[in-house]
Parts: sequence; structure tokens; C-alpha cells
Amino acid sequence: MNCPACKNPMIILELNQVEIDYCSLCKGIWLDNGELELIFSSSDRKEIAKSFSLKDNLTEEKRRCPNCKKKMEKVEFENTGIIVDKCVNNHGLWFDNGELRSLLKSAEQTNNKMIEQLKEIFGE
Repeated sequence: MNCPACKNPMIILELNQVEIDYCSLCKGIWLDNGELELIFSSSDRKEIAKSFSLKDNLTEEKRRCPNCKKKMEKVEFENTGIIVDKCVNNHGLWFDNGELRSLLKSAEQTNNKMIEQLKEIFGE
């Protein structure tokens, strides 16, 4: 799978028993549908999905889903200012460098072990 940001081939890493796609060039992370819930240890997908709201009128370039190649939507996590790319066909979410860590830090369900693991793998 190629990175939606820089088109570099991504590698698969295991993060707390969840396989993530990681771009070693731009340091972005692709999570397939349902993997964010696994990271949060939450079985309630509807609850996590409600945490994101569509953001229109952004000047940031829309990226294409690495699976279906359609332009993704820009969504914000719980009014935090953290904007990520979401596939319109629900294939997954794209996190630019540091966005997943920021999202985990800002979430109430934050898993400190997961944040420490992200720091170890990707650095501060």
C-alpha cells in the first residue's frame, strides 16, 4: 500500500496487537476501519465514529484513500483541532505525523501505555 500523502510504500507495524500501516518517509499512519477502536480498546464503533465531525472549507489538500483512491473527507476529533482524513467509503483513517499521538492524548479514554509505545516507535 502506498502512502496517501507522499506516495511512498508503507510498512506494516504492530502497535499493541494492532497492525498499522506506517510511512517511514512522512511518518504518517493509516488505520483500517475498526483499528482505531482496537487502539482505544473500545467495541463501540458508533461511539468512536460520533467523535468525528466533518470539516468543510479547509484549504488543506484532500488526500486519496490508499484502498479505493477516492478523495477523503477532512474530519475533526471532538473539537480538538485535530483534523484527520477519513475515507468516504469507510476504509480507514489517515493520520499525518503526530496526529494519532495527539488524538490519544486528548481522548478521555487515553491509554498511556499506547502513547509511550508511540513515543518509543516514532520518537517525540
